[in-house]
This record gives sequence, C-alpha cells and structure tokens, in this order.
Amino acid sequence: MGFNEDVKQFAQRVSNLKSGIATEEATKMSMIVPFFQLLGYDVFNPSEFCPEYVADVGIKKGEKIDYAILIDSTPTVLIECKWCGESLDRHASQLFRYFATSPAKFGILTNGLLYRFYTDLDEANKMDLVPFLEIDMENLKDSQLPELKKFCKANFDSDRIFSTAEELKYTNMIKSALQNELDNPSEMFVKNILSSIYDGPKTQKVIEKFSPIIKRSFSSLIGEIVNQKISSALSSEDNNVAPDTSEPPAGEKMAPTAEPKIVTTEEEIEAFYIVRGILAGTVPVEDVVHRDTESYFGILYKDNNRKPICRINLDKKNKQLLIPDENKKFERIYIESLNDIYQYKERLIESVKRYL
Repeated sequence: MGFNEDVKQFAQRVSNLKSGIATEEATKMSMIVPFFQLLGYDVFNPSEFCPEYVADVGIKKGEKIDYAILIDSTPTVLIECKWCGESLDRHASQLFRYFATSPAKFGILTNGLLYRFYTDLDEANKMDLVPFLEIDMENLKDSQLPELKKFCKANFDSDRIFSTAEELKYTNMIKSALQNELDNPSEMFVKNILSSIYDGPKTQKVIEKFSPIIKRSFSSLIGEIVNQKISSALSSEDNNVAPDTSEPPAGEKMAPTAEPKIVTTEEEIEAFYIVRGILAGTVPVEDVVHRDTESYFGILYKDNNRKPICRINLDKKNKQLLIPDENKKFERIYIESLNDIYQYKERLIESVKRYL
C-alpha cells in the first residue's frame, strides 16, 4: 500500500481502539508511538526518537517533554501527548514553554486522535498560538495527507515545511471563517453583501430578513460550483478517447490535432516549494510564484514574466535547473534529484535580489 492508504488504515485502527484506552501512557503506546513509526522513525532508538526529553524552562530544571525527534543530535520536533479522551485546548501552553527553550523548529500536540502542528511564523523562537496544520484521525482529509507526508523521516526538510506553513495556516483559517459564514452568516458579512445589492438602509430588520436568504444563496452557489466541476470532469472523461491513428483516405488531409494541455506535476510543485523555502529569508514567500508552460516550469518574482528567478524542466530524461544571469540568459544545470537544487542556494538568492 502507499502512504495515504497506510495512514487511512491506521486511522481506522486507532478509532476502534480509543474506547478501550483509559490512560495517557496507554494512548502513547497504542496510538502515538505507532503513528510516528508509520512516519518512518525508529521509535526504539532514543538518539532519534527520544522519550522524556529534558527541556529546562527558566528556573525549573529537569522539565521533560514526552518525546523529541532528533536530527543530527539536535531536537527538531517536540511532541507533547495527552490521553485520547482529553481535549487539547487547554494544553498548548505547556508545549509553548518547552518550545521557547529548545532549538526545535516544530511542536506537535496530540491525544492520538488529533495532531496539531505548530511552528514560529509570527515571532522567531516563540511558538505560534494557532497551529498551521491539524490532522484529525477520525476525519482525515485527502488534501492534508501530502502535508503530513512531509513529516516522514524520509521526506523531512525543515526549510521546505516552514516555507509552506504560513500559507497552510492562513488557508485553514480562511476556510474555517468561510465555513462559519456559510453556517451562520454574521451581521458584518450580511451588510457587506447588501452593500452591493440593496440600496435601502441596512436596519436590523433588513439584516434579519436577508440573513437566511444569503445563507441559502451561499449554499446554492457552492452546490452549483461542485456540479459544474463534476460535469466538467465527466465531459473530459467522455472526450478522453484513444486518438485515431489510421491513415486518412487518399486525397484527404489529416485534421490538425489539439495542442497538448499543460499539466503541472507534483514533482514540479515540490521543486517550487524548495525554491520558495530557499528564498524565504530574502523575499516574502508570497512574492515567489510559479507559472507553467508547455516547455518549462517557470518560477517568477511577483508573478512578473520579466522577472524570472529560475526555470525547472523535469519532463526530460535529465532533470534541469535553469538560472538566469544578469542579462537574463539562462544557464542550464543538470541535476540528479530535486535535493540538488539546494546546492544552488546562493545563485538563486542572487537571481531574485536583482529585482529588489
């Protein structure tokens, strides 16, 4: 099975186990430790997955966090555990204190069913109050599994995770806010809608009248978008028939074939996030964008085609990284894997600095 299937199978297992688990220690052994084993860590090697890691907090010495994942002997991920029947809402402060006194870049608070991932986006070395990723084992979302996979031992790259954490954090918050407005439109939201469709005074009576109408309209719009996407997908499947390779009758010309569609691959997106992570300390990450074409995958500064940072070409036998010089002439560099991009960190920083 692949990673996604393994996680889903494991999620089903812990959901079945939870009713028989009565303590924090049982939660750790039955649910949390196996979860990190699934991510590829040697949970029986304390130099890699260290239980009761000492994290002195101020004048308190010998304070211990449940687990720490160590990379090159340095604590990189701190893990605070609770019983599976306990809410996590009151326990982030404990992890917050540990985070501030260690070199760790990420913190995870979990009860075996819910995993909240934190970092320090708002202020260096100070854990954010809001997680950038939340995985609910009883409500797994396919869109979150690629983010979880980044925490696998084989894939772990601190810079890469951090470079995507901010967008992920605010995307989740925006989705939550939109869901709240969908379920129960706020007075401010209703007023904003009415400002473009209703000329009369926005009294409380008018707001109360339009609130259910806006809610129904919102739901209807989402339904129409979903149906449109489904219809489009079905139409594409219907049109996805094998091409006619037979020779045309004598005297007839073959009709021109349709231009190939641009398909952005997962590997290209991964390369983009590597470059974005490299440049995170030089320019705001949102200013580094990608634009795909039929011949190459371009990474641009501020989505300006005249400000190329680099190009990636992964659809050939030899992977290629192309970096422009000051005259915007591209030097072709052959790479074995996407990790080789890190070797050209200085060149990429130099490339984007030309536009500052």
